[in-house]
This record gives sequence, C-alpha cells and structure tokens, in this order.
Amino acid sequence: VQLVESGGGLVQPGGSLRLSCAASGFTFTTTTVGWARQGPGKGLEWVCGFYTDGSQRYSDSVKGRFTISRDNAKNMVYLQMNNLKVEDTAAYYCTVRIGGSWTTGGQGTQVTVSS
Repeated sequence: VQLVESGGGLVQPGGSLRLSCAASGFTFTTTTVGWARQGPGKGLEWVCGFYTDGSQRYSDSVKGRFTISRDNAKNMVYLQMNNLKVEDTAAYYCTVRIGGSWTTGGQGTQVTVSS
C-alpha cells in the first residue's frame, strides 16, 4: 500500500483547504478509503471514510464541515475542509480499510489553523 498525501498548509480560522491522496498498491475501486489525523500531543484520530457501498461517514468533530470524495479513475482520495478551526490543526493521513482495519501508509500532510 502506497499513499501520498498533499495539500496541507497554513490557513486562518474559518478558511478552507483541500487535501489530496494518491493511492497505489491495492485494488482501489473495491477498497474503503478515508482520512485520519494526529494533532500535537494527541493520538491518531479517524476523521472520515468513503465506503465501497458509496456511503461516507464522518467523526462528529468534522461532520458538516469536511467532505471526502474519491476518483476511482485516478486512484485519488480528496478531503475538502471548510470552516477550519484551530483544533483541526494536525498531520492528516490518508487511510485504507484492509482486513477490517484502517491502515495508514504515507507521511501525511500538515494542516495548521492559526490566525
């Protein structure tokens, strides 16, 4: 599994960012994908998932503000983040669900929300 995240940066509270993830090394079209994050001094937190049945699920902390999407033709996963808050500051990781467990494989992309 290879996952390469990009798109992070510094943004003011209330701003938006779009993260991208290039995936390879597995059958993308039949795999549930998602995003996780790790804030400063915190453990890894699951953020959202795009399931193979077409459904999307979100953690309560981001519901209504973040939107996950995927492009099966390009093996890409995206995370549109709107109305960003200081507490969204974290390293964001693309994640895949294999064998019933979520797995991260990239180096992540840093998102910093600060005024």
